[in-house]
Amino acid sequence: MEMGKLGQLVVPAMGLGCMGMSEFYGAADKTRSVRTIRAALDNGINFFDTADMYGVEGANELLLAEALKGHRSRAIIATKFGVVRDSRGNVLGIDGHPQYVHRSIDASLRRLGTDYIDLYYQHMPDPSVPIEETVGAMKELVEKGKVRYIGLSNIGAEALVKAHRIHPIAALQAEYSLWSREVEQALPILRELGTGLVAYSPLGKGFLTGAIKRYEDFGEHDLRRRFTRFQGDNFRINLEIVSELEGIAREYRITPAQVALAWVLRQGEDIVPIPGTSKEERLYENMQALRVSIKPEDMAKIDRIASLCAGDFEVTSDTLETL
Repeated sequence: MEMGKLGQLVVPAMGLGCMGMSEFYGAADKTRSVRTIRAALDNGINFFDTADMYGVEGANELLLAEALKGHRSRAIIATKFGVVRDSRGNVLGIDGHPQYVHRSIDASLRRLGTDYIDLYYQHMPDPSVPIEETVGAMKELVEKGKVRYIGLSNIGAEALVKAHRIHPIAALQAEYSLWSREVEQALPILRELGTGLVAYSPLGKGFLTGAIKRYEDFGEHDLRRRFTRFQGDNFRINLEIVSELEGIAREYRITPAQVALAWVLRQGEDIVPIPGTSKEERLYENMQALRVSIKPEDMAKIDRIASLCAGDFEVTSDTLETL
């Protein structure tokens, strides 16, 4: 298994995103998801990404705890706090106050059935609380042994630098794929700080797999319906781009998903993608990308294709409020 490095935290070169196992992308199948998590663990993909807001009342953390029962020592668990939801799942806001940080970690530890978290993120910055105060509270969690490493998600480079002055930031989590590359502007700063990048949605929220051919392929309650990249002319343009990727995939006798993941994996050992799936067959398909070697000229072609993508590629608090 290839390895990646997030600050001082060594993880597999690819992790498993668990969000869609509980919500957002259609009906959940708990039994299938547990089976997939255990298959990942048995095959060396032991870096699992969750959050306290994935699923109502921490459902995704509870799911991960069930799947990892008896195997906690073999797993690297990353979870997040900060997005506040009520018991019905409505988003109430963002909270980065120190007292909320301490309440959140204790709740996550209970749900996950563990006494420590390997990587703990602030999910989104709270504009009403200086980042230094939030990270100061997270630092206290490290000092108490509740957290091993600190991460931040969906945050700008300037705030990251401020946070790093309070405590080393092991990882920044941001959307990153061959068609969502805004975070590349911050990579020099991340590398100067020794902060790794955890790339969520490395398959473009599933679109880069080639499985989505029509807007109607998204279920009625699928979060992806609300992104402009999947609407109108943007959908048509992006579908043409996926068609180009499918052509490259045929040349290598692999899948478009493996092309997209191989591209991310070759951007550096400090960039770790966490493709999400609840299906074992997709897990094994994604893992094969670790063995894919793409010629430099084809990598350059993929870069050119990626520059043509259209639509929004940023998660904001406004996006979350539509949940």
